Amino acid sequence: MLLRSPRYTGWVISIRKLALSAAAAAAAIGTGVALAGGRAAAPVTTGVVDIETNLAYQNAAAAGTGMVLTSSGEVLTNNHVIRGATTIRIVIPQTHRTYTARVLGYDVADDVALLKLQGASGLKTVQLGDSSKVRRGQAVTAVGNAGGTGTLTVTTGTITAIGRTITVSDEQGGSARLTSLLQTNAELQPGDSGGPLLDSSRRVVGMDTAASASFVFQRGANDAYAIPINRALAIARQVEAGKASAAVHVGATAFLGVQISPSNVGELITGVVPGSPADKAGLVQGDVITSFNGKTVASPTALQKLVLRQSPGAKVQLGWVDQTGAQQSATVTLASGPPQ
Repeated sequence: MLLRSPRYTGWVISIRKLALSAAAAAAAIGTGVALAGGRAAAPVTTGVVDIETNLAYQNAAAAGTGMVLTSSGEVLTNNHVIRGATTIRIVIPQTHRTYTARVLGYDVADDVALLKLQGASGLKTVQLGDSSKVRRGQAVTAVGNAGGTGTLTVTTGTITAIGRTITVSDEQGGSARLTSLLQTNAELQPGDSGGPLLDSSRRVVGMDTAASASFVFQRGANDAYAIPINRALAIARQVEAGKASAAVHVGATAFLGVQISPSNVGELITGVVPGSPADKAGLVQGDVITSFNGKTVASPTALQKLVLRQSPGAKVQLGWVDQTGAQQSATVTLASGPPQ
């Protein structure tokens, strides 16, 4: 998956359709090998699932990878894998069984999301390791849905750095800062996001998230990055506990239904979703949002954060300037929309 392009925010995110290339699926699927004492290790693909999303508001689709945490179907992945998704489909590669998933919660800044498969039971899970013990130079294996083909592939490499900070950006100038990452030379491809980075004992020490610091997935990239599994799991546990915070969103996502871009006085509306709360309030393309629930709106990121603090069904006061320059306001009831 690619992270961020111009978006519907809170709203709806507009994520560019992921190009799915069969040529990217080049590595062989791992199998179990004998360990000391004659015990066989689980295949490196155990507990790893394919994620397929529909981005209906953008008329697009995308693919990624996830890790099964519980036999009842909790799945860990990157937030950018499910961002903007109107439906999420999970495929268990070994059995080809499919499930519908809902989003339990997510952290936009740390790029972590937790999903729940509907009607799942008895699933095989990944084996979790301890990312605090990862050291530079140790061997690692990356598993993922490379190219979005639905076939899990495996690449190997080593940890080349620990505690890396990178700024990931998109074509429109948006950016995000990811910190304390593991860096590896194991090759990642589009679709690998959300997959596990395994140590030599086949335990998950990281969640694959980016290939190259610009977040552009390129075949043969020298650098790849993973979120330490300890940090990703801490966020997942917070979501499980229902403890929302300024960083962690829990539950359904509030939805306003406008696409925006910065302007000198607020946020210029470049598109309105038909039938959305914004549409019902009378906002149209060319209007400028200046306030949300009494807070001045200064940037798309600020508006996103303000909307994410609300729940579907919440009534908020929206202020805007119409195309004639007149000040307008209305009470808007937020709907339920895709994750951000």
